[in-house]
Amino acid sequence: MAIGDLNLWDPGLAGLSIGLALATAFFLGMVHGVTPDEHTWPITFNYAIGSYSIRGGLRAGLLFSLTFTLQRAIASELAYFAMTSFLVGARWSFAVYVVVGVVMAGSGLFILRKGRIPHIFHSHALEHETADQEPAALPTYMPLVHGFVAGWGTGAFAIIVYTVLAPAMPSPYFGFLPGLLFGLGTMLTQMLLGALFGGWMARRKLDERARVYVARKMAGRTLSGGGVAFVLVGILGLVDPGLASVSVATGLHVHNLAHVGIGLIVLVLVLVPVAGYAFWKSVREARGLFSATR
Repeated sequence: MAIGDLNLWDPGLAGLSIGLALATAFFLGMVHGVTPDEHTWPITFNYAIGSYSIRGGLRAGLLFSLTFTLQRAIASELAYFAMTSFLVGARWSFAVYVVVGVVMAGSGLFILRKGRIPHIFHSHALEHETADQEPAALPTYMPLVHGFVAGWGTGAFAIIVYTVLAPAMPSPYFGFLPGLLFGLGTMLTQMLLGALFGGWMARRKLDERARVYVARKMAGRTLSGGGVAFVLVGILGLVDPGLASVSVATGLHVHNLAHVGIGLIVLVLVLVPVAGYAFWKSVREARGLFSATR
């Protein structure tokens, strides 16, 4: 196998050997992790920002990607047996939007101390938020939950793994490998991005207590707002699956960027403005709260 044989845009044209298929899966995973994607960036960004440190952001990217990788390995094995046709349907994709949105909103409300603590086997009510109440730290298992749920979303990358790379494996014993390698590639870039996001938050010109407040409050608000948007888009898509076909070609030969579809529209038109507003409002609150306590 030569590196020049890689065709990340249309790997089916390459006459895939096992080695080439696995290398393609890994590099596609790296591209997937670094390009804007409604099932990776919005999630990793918020957990990384909420950690307010490079190390915490790195951990957030790792935890999210661990279960994402597990999901892709499972789906890849299913695809080897031609059992994933339901995963590439529009209705399935929009159903995943709803579930991802519910998890996002629940996580955000927990950080903001509203609703109920999302323990795995039980929950209990939180006190209502007060003006001087600091937002809560998110349980470390939440990125793990989110990664596994979000992994079931489909797009160009998932379709390539399921319909081209997994079937290229020589036996069922290797069927999971394309998904595993794809997940590891995504993990690498998501960890780097998580570290960058967390580092960006750590470098804000705020004292330690204010920085923690802003990081968690911003994450809570963005997760909550983004979660509501995901649920609404998912419901609309379930009602009219044709929403999945809405896209504008950009001319870029990079998956996730070749077409501006509903996922990128949600990311750019909803999540980015929500994150910007959440940061502005949280900084304003922090400066008022903590300057008054000095």
